[in-house]
This record gives sequence, C-alpha cells and structure tokens, in this order.
Amino acid sequence: QVQLGESGGGLVQDGGSLSLSCTISRRTFSDYDMGWFRQAPGKEREFVATIGWRTWRANNIIYSDSVKGRFTISRDNAKDTGYLQMNSLKPDDTAVYYCAINVGRSAPPPTSILEYTYWGQGTQVTVSS
Repeated sequence: QVQLGESGGGLVQDGGSLSLSCTISRRTFSDYDMGWFRQAPGKEREFVATIGWRTWRANNIIYSDSVKGRFTISRDNAKDTGYLQMNSLKPDDTAVYYCAINVGRSAPPPTSILEYTYWGQGTQVTVSS
C-alpha cells in the first residue's frame, strides 16, 4: 500500500512563506508524477501544481494561474520527497494542502484530481491578514 505524508504546514502572516514536503513510501517516487492540491473550507479541492516524472522534458511543471510566480514545485527522487515552496502567501491561500501521485505516467503531467491515485492526509496552511 502506497503511503504519502505531507509536512510543513502552519500559520503565517500575509506575504510570508512556507515550505511543504511530501514523502512517499512503498513505491519508487521517481516513476510517478506528483501533484499538489488544496481545499479551502466550503470549497472543492483544486489543483495547485504538478511535476512530472519525466524531469528532462520542458513542459514537465504546471502551475495554476492563482499561484504562478509565487509557488515553486520540485522533487528530490533520491529522497523520495516532493516539495512546494510557497512565497508571497495571501489569505486566499488558506486551505488544507494535499500531495498526490499519478501512476499513469502522463505527459504532460495531469492537473485533474481524477488522474491522481494516491493521496496524503493533508496539511493545514493558514495565512492571516
């Protein structure tokens, strides 16, 4: 059974930064696309960013328009860990953040929630104004 675990959430002021991590166990992380999603209270879960397993491809990273230029997704396959660096945070970024992996090995990596098979338990990010 694949397990994903997020860490790094917390409370930060408007304009601050946080770094999230996602560690995978019982699978070879380098074989799969990894995505970050978030869900705010009363809203549907939405796409944030994804990074494909084909790290050599030019279109391997995709961001939602709401986080482009502020968030950076990355991965360290040797550590079986993915990251989401979040800068210039806004109160609208407040949500539970989830990492997920796509076993379909798509190109480019998918942005749809439906394409991701395994999910972490989520970590809370709260941005105060």
